[in-house]
Amino acid sequence: MTIATNSIVTDMALAPDGHLKIDWVQAHMPVLNRIREQFEKEQPFKGLKVTISLHLEAKTAYLAKVVKAGGAEVTITGSNPLSTQDDVCAALVEDGITVFAKYNPSAEEYKELLIKSLESKPDLIIDDGGDLVSLLHSERKDLAVNVRGGAEETTTGILRLKAMEKDGKLGFPMVAVNDAYCKYLFDNRYGTGQSVWDGINRTTNLVVAGKTVVVVGYGWCGKGVAMRAKGLGANVIVTEIDAIKGVEAYMDGFAVMPMIEAAKLGDFFVTVTGNRDVIRGEHYKVMKDGAILSNAGHFDVEVNKPELEALSSSKRTVRRNIEEYQLTDGRKVYILAEGRLVNLAAGDGHPAEIMDMTFALQAMSLKYVNDAYQTLGNTVVNVPYVLDEQVARFKLESLGTSVDALSDEQKAYLDSWDEH
Repeated sequence: MTIATNSIVTDMALAPDGHLKIDWVQAHMPVLNRIREQFEKEQPFKGLKVTISLHLEAKTAYLAKVVKAGGAEVTITGSNPLSTQDDVCAALVEDGITVFAKYNPSAEEYKELLIKSLESKPDLIIDDGGDLVSLLHSERKDLAVNVRGGAEETTTGILRLKAMEKDGKLGFPMVAVNDAYCKYLFDNRYGTGQSVWDGINRTTNLVVAGKTVVVVGYGWCGKGVAMRAKGLGANVIVTEIDAIKGVEAYMDGFAVMPMIEAAKLGDFFVTVTGNRDVIRGEHYKVMKDGAILSNAGHFDVEVNKPELEALSSSKRTVRRNIEEYQLTDGRKVYILAEGRLVNLAAGDGHPAEIMDMTFALQAMSLKYVNDAYQTLGNTVVNVPYVLDEQVARFKLESLGTSVDALSDEQKAYLDSWDEH
């Protein structure tokens, strides 16, 4: 056992529990297991340093071990103060991975841990939300000297990357893993849909059936959250800024209305927009007594907490991960997990079988950018379709099934314009 002695974690005595968690998810991640076997043989990252910033729980830990199996020297940190699991961190240290992460650090500590993770001057990065990329392009440009490129996990991170690319500020290629089919169709929709309600239900211990759920944003994550709310028996309202998505939500069977109207009706609110202040002061003023607010976007800016505090006479923690705000008129409004990602800050995140596909894409995208970084340019790069489809094929094979293949005649027919 090689222990990464320069790590910063909360308590190494927690490692046995962390190993059990990692072993459990490994047993349910057959696609990533297959890629690990390839990496062990091919050693695509031999001699390279990789820094990873993701929600640091068991599934992420196994991705880090797969990258290490490919020959890399791996350093990992968290991407959200409340999603880091201390027992998993300790287990990774025992597995020879350098860890700079702890649960619920202060804002200053969180930033320090991000910087520590970059001090190895990595060759490749995996980012979630853009914190690593932001540091490497601002106050710690000195740590970017070896970076060949990397991969980004989330919608929020890709929005930041594309803004940097547009301004000519992006210094290396980044693969937009979030935009791959096997990410948004399965991770964003089915993963977020299930894990958000896992987090809400375990935190509140309240019934969803018969309640009114307001889903703020109808992208792939919003689709999943709304679908699962409907399955739990809720009446679902969708709010949107995109008219096309509004029509889609309507035809999927959901009520669609502006947020100021939905705010009057909701029992549960879930924000999934990637934007700030989508629930704010004007909405709090008309909410029901007992409304429960949660966020499934990357940053804790979607639910405006300062404006809620300004309207409140008192605030207290009434249950783990539940803060009660008593408004000056006597109504009470609740925020789950400080307005951070409710599925990770108040739960275990997406199911292992879902993250199996996403993290397989991450591992393969990291290899792709390492192989091709000299020709990619300083741009946001799509995951090549061949990698996306390969992950799907591996997934089907792990389920004991497959899809058909075109015959030569069918291929010729599809490629022609004059055959009938």
